[in-house]
Amino acid sequence: MAMTSRECMLAALNREQPDRLPVTTHHVMEYFLEKYMDGIGDQEFFDYFGLDAYIWTLPLKGTDDGKVWIDEAGFVASDDWQITVEETPDLRYTVRRFTVQTPKGTLTTTIQTDDHKSPWVTEHLVKNKRDIDLLGEFMPAPVCDVAAVNRVADQIGERGLCRGHIVSADIFGQPGTWQDVSCQYGIQQLIMETYDDPQWVHAFEEIMYRRKLAFIRTLAGARYDVLELGGGDASTTVISPRLFQEFVAPYDSKLIAAAHEAGQRIVYHTCGGMMPILEAVAETGADAMETFTPPEMGGDVDLAEAKRRIGDRVCMIGGFDQFHYFTGCRPEDTRAAVRRAFETAGAGGGYILSPSDHFFDADLELIAAFADEAKQCVY
Repeated sequence: MAMTSRECMLAALNREQPDRLPVTTHHVMEYFLEKYMDGIGDQEFFDYFGLDAYIWTLPLKGTDDGKVWIDEAGFVASDDWQITVEETPDLRYTVRRFTVQTPKGTLTTTIQTDDHKSPWVTEHLVKNKRDIDLLGEFMPAPVCDVAAVNRVADQIGERGLCRGHIVSADIFGQPGTWQDVSCQYGIQQLIMETYDDPQWVHAFEEIMYRRKLAFIRTLAGARYDVLELGGGDASTTVISPRLFQEFVAPYDSKLIAAAHEAGQRIVYHTCGGMMPILEAVAETGADAMETFTPPEMGGDVDLAEAKRRIGDRVCMIGGFDQFHYFTGCRPEDTRAAVRRAFETAGAGGGYILSPSDHFFDADLELIAAFADEAKQCVY
């Protein structure tokens, strides 16, 4: 019997050979679903194209003693840490200003979004070095709602995988320790501080690391198939390999070890340059790596070279150029790109075909060609 979607993807995650090439996407963007597919849900999207599904979920809850809870807006709250939001008028963007109240001071941050519904920061939460003292003393950590995760896993069944990410800072953040710090302070300033005040950077990272570790320790029994860590600000498009080794790997490798102790797999997300740090990322202990962005999309990945160097150590996810092959080309061009990826990285298994991160616009005919051709790539 043919493997199910779930079986194919799990085989690849375990660096085994499935009976065909698993094929999926990263996040399915709300903008794309509304503009091109009448607002259908993620699972309907995967079913429509016959793709192997990733269904994302990150249900959180407060602590059993009631000292930490999830507020009506979905933020982690306590008596000493409460977030309010005010929407400010703007003709072009949705602009929200958030205020964090603590017993010893107030923090603020402003987030903008446009029609693509992908947010960005215009005012960072941490504005001076003393602000991290408020994070360290008062920022609470959430607990994973294991029962809710497992209900999602049951609903997915054999159609794909249950995926989440290591918890990030409320309001705006990302899973990796360095990446989360960057979201709170700004990457340009953060890079400068690695030279001017590296001890402060490490102190900041330690605060965010401890919160993530506390969350990971609540993951036992959650039937996630894979959880994401990392982020693009840790790529060599942004920082040097030396900074990765000094400020990224030490924290994220410990989080990965803790996730393994909790029975979880980790995919390390690096959307950007990867080639100079391929082995360094693999050495963190991650079970899988993504996104293997090609040079034509601003990355640097030679997929064949990456397979040769780390393909026997981690599952590889990504490597497909969605910018050039989900829009503005012929279906046969998309199919040829799928076949090249399979022939380059698929040998022996341990490879999941996926676009290099998410996409906003795409021709439905080309997504269909992408999915269909991958299903024809058999072992």
